[in-house]
Amino acid sequence: MRTSTITNSDDFSGTILIPVFETYSKSIVPITFNGLEIASKVFFGKKDTHYLAEKNDNTYVFIGLGKTIDYKSLKTIFRRISSKQKENLSLSVALVIPEQFTEDQVETMISGLFLGTYDLGHFKSEKSVHPFLEPDFSLSLLSEKEHLATAKKGIKIAKAQLATYDLVDLPPNTINPKYLSNWAKETGQKYGFDVEVLGYEASKIAGLGAFLAVGKGSENEPQFIIMKYTPVVEVKHLKHVGLVGKGITFDTGGLNIKTAGMVHMKCDMAGGAAVFGAMQLIADLQLPVKVTAIVPCAENSVDSKSFLPSDVIHSYSGHSIEIIDTDAEGRLILADGLSYLIKNFKPEYIVDIATLTGSSVGTFGYECGALFTNNAEMAKKLQENGDAIGERLWPLPLWDIYKSDIESDIADVKNYSGKPVAGAISAAKFLEYFTQEHNAWAHLDVAGVAFGEDEFAKSKHATAYGVHLLTKFIENL
Repeated sequence: MRTSTITNSDDFSGTILIPVFETYSKSIVPITFNGLEIASKVFFGKKDTHYLAEKNDNTYVFIGLGKTIDYKSLKTIFRRISSKQKENLSLSVALVIPEQFTEDQVETMISGLFLGTYDLGHFKSEKSVHPFLEPDFSLSLLSEKEHLATAKKGIKIAKAQLATYDLVDLPPNTINPKYLSNWAKETGQKYGFDVEVLGYEASKIAGLGAFLAVGKGSENEPQFIIMKYTPVVEVKHLKHVGLVGKGITFDTGGLNIKTAGMVHMKCDMAGGAAVFGAMQLIADLQLPVKVTAIVPCAENSVDSKSFLPSDVIHSYSGHSIEIIDTDAEGRLILADGLSYLIKNFKPEYIVDIATLTGSSVGTFGYECGALFTNNAEMAKKLQENGDAIGERLWPLPLWDIYKSDIESDIADVKNYSGKPVAGAISAAKFLEYFTQEHNAWAHLDVAGVAFGEDEFAKSKHATAYGVHLLTKFIENL
């Protein structure tokens, strides 16, 4: 695939995509382009509409944007065109970019087009190949301005999100901890970040007790994955960001086995997948920021070796943890991930991301992630960057009054309050306990937004929430 920039379509033969803002539906002035005229009663740019026309061996697709458009909606519109109109897309596609379009709008249109190549049918015996994925496909930009760098960035964003779709949507008998550690090594080698993996024995020697407790009941060895990115160019006052993602490749609930919704628990590594995707994108964009990321990967299974409710385990930090519920396992592996990151790498900023609690879904539904942080500036930046790309966050409190929810009689702390209320908050307070009072830490509970339903498949599937959000937050530091 290649991208190119041209300023007119005289010599072009293929599919031309023309975004159109809404005009007056009863206007007598038709929409015109390259000799084509479309009456307003046929098409006037209403949002989520499109109009196809053919002329001079070209297929023209006029795409309605409505009166105004935001980043996420624009991406969805172009993903829809790419996904559902692929039979009308040739191996040569041109995108018309009106003069008033911003760089962000160009970026999201390009990303949307390439996200439209995603096919959830990984194991279907018969699959059609999207024209964008053919080796001789080309994309041209019809514009009076130079947008090539922006287009390439949009493609890189889409590639990272597509990789994340794969990681989350593939089944747990494919995506196990070892698969993820191999993926990280191969991706690091390709894009330019270092990867270290601690298997069972190395994790035991390191003292990652909470992490290992979760994976005890699985035949798949847990993998504690450490990724380190440093920009190639020298940067003065280099900032250092730490990321931690929950990598539970399947969550049965352990001995506190889930009674509903287990079929979707392959998505319980979506926070870790967001970190993997973000590391790919950060390295691909060569951002001038140092990033250290940890994804503890384990499978929470039911077996004679599984950890038990009422067990007391020892974490990497040295603190003891009473196990109230084996289905509150994500916070255990994150606790060791946070402690290991802070002790060994000392980043200035830390963000962890996890499909952690049903409570966050009960609070926000499927519209935004829950944000917990002790740093007002981080909260502001995370929300602003999320709003800009349609990956929204909204804050919940970390008040000390909730400390009592994790107090234990027998150990330093317990992993679950046992109460049917404030579950997302008590989980965040548990994680905060292991941050050593770091003054720039944020926790994102994305259980409601990382895996969901939309028009692009019949079943729930990955959204890649967090990949662009984490990258944009780091990019704008």
